[in-house]
Amino acid sequence: MRLTRFTDLALRVLMRLGVEESDVPTTRQVAAAMDVPYTHAAKAVARLQRLGLIDARRGRGGGLALTAAGRTASIGGLVRELEGSGDVVDCEGATPCPLRSACRLRSALRQAQEAFFTSLDPLTLADLVRSPTGPLLVGLSLTSSTD
Repeated sequence: MRLTRFTDLALRVLMRLGVEESDVPTTRQVAAAMDVPYTHAAKAVARLQRLGLIDARRGRGGGLALTAAGRTASIGGLVRELEGSGDVVDCEGATPCPLRSACRLRSALRQAQEAFFTSLDPLTLADLVRSPTGPLLVGLSLTSSTD
């Protein structure tokens, strides 16, 4: 299974915020640290805020911070939410698959997709930012905040 770029970016934003101790980075700083366009980071931040995983404050003294829910959320549940509930393959598209009425592949792919999500269910943000990832993220935080 392949995650969308949006889901990948949202997870990286959470990971970046998961190692922030005292600094409250802005969306622009997070975008720079992750080497992604500001507009893409802003969309991910907005979605994560709507999900209640981060707080985003504007203006002087503003920035991004994880909420308690963001620290404890299941990565599997989050990926399900961000990826949506669509099928792995589009059997009903503009040119519907001629096998769709008797196909076993669609069901097998749906089961595989659920197994993928289930394998991520026990993980939380703390698991993702453990060493060696956490120290690398801290390094990114330090280099991007000095730019």
